[in-house]
Amino acid sequence: MAVAKAEDGLNRSAARKSFGMGEIVKRYGIYLFLVLAILVTTAISPAFVSGSNITNMLMQLAPLAVVVIGQTFVILVRGLDLSVASVMATAAVIATSFSGQDGAALTVLFASIAMGAATGLANGLLVTKRNVSPFLATLATMIVLQGFRFAATQGAPSGNVPPIFRLLGSGKFYGVPYNLMVMLVMAAIFAVLLHKAAFGRRVFITGGNPVTARLVGISADRVIIACYMICGGLAALAGLLLSGFVGVVDNFVGRGFELDSIVAAVMGGVALSGGRGTIPGALAGAAILVVLSNAVVMIGMPVQLQIIVKGVVIIVAASLYVRTAR
Repeated sequence: MAVAKAEDGLNRSAARKSFGMGEIVKRYGIYLFLVLAILVTTAISPAFVSGSNITNMLMQLAPLAVVVIGQTFVILVRGLDLSVASVMATAAVIATSFSGQDGAALTVLFASIAMGAATGLANGLLVTKRNVSPFLATLATMIVLQGFRFAATQGAPSGNVPPIFRLLGSGKFYGVPYNLMVMLVMAAIFAVLLHKAAFGRRVFITGGNPVTARLVGISADRVIIACYMICGGLAALAGLLLSGFVGVVDNFVGRGFELDSIVAAVMGGVALSGGRGTIPGALAGAAILVVLSNAVVMIGMPVQLQIIVKGVVIIVAASLYVRTAR
């Protein structure tokens, strides 16, 4: 009897240890992978951790991370937003339309964010009130915005981004990029909103089970619409940061950010089924995408390999998501 109890105790102890390791990998695996990717690339190419390259990666990360924050809110309520890249390009075009005007920065900022929020409102209404799938709803608004841009610019935007946005997009303060500071402020604000405020609890409840949300008195439709509006507004801000960073505005600023933001969020543990995920995890996913893209170049591989690497990352992220869901 005593031997049986001892063996039972050992089995339980081993199970707890195994469970603990599983939980560690589940909770912190994305951060461990990010560190591993940095260490491996540094070992192959020490220039990867040079000050100039780190600064360059941080400046590339900031616009994507801002979009990922918004995309996280949408995915948490069982949606996705394919219109973010089009919102970014439209915000950049709005910025160029005010070039040469003194004191136009606030006008550009408010007009751009209002446009992004309005796009998010349209997406949210289509999803909640007309029961259109998030894929089709956001694809439709993406095409509509693209049509408006081409009609307004005749396919060739002209003008310059206001100096303040060029400074925010590509300037530095004692070596720290301004756009990174903007991203960190946005991350702090929306992390508190999502993880500490009552609105965040409504988001998780709505994403976890919309029926339960309605039963406990939460207006699930309003929560979903608000998440889409947050995503649209942040995408517009990211468009201004990106246009200031690249210094050139065309009708396709932000191309690819719609897929990159979804992949980054899912890699960071945001469940496509809704109701589970964190802002820090999603930002870690964005950092991994930037690190891998930069690593391909630093190692000396063809730039075209970035597309292959991104595809592999998507496959791995999808497989890990399915495994976690099971």
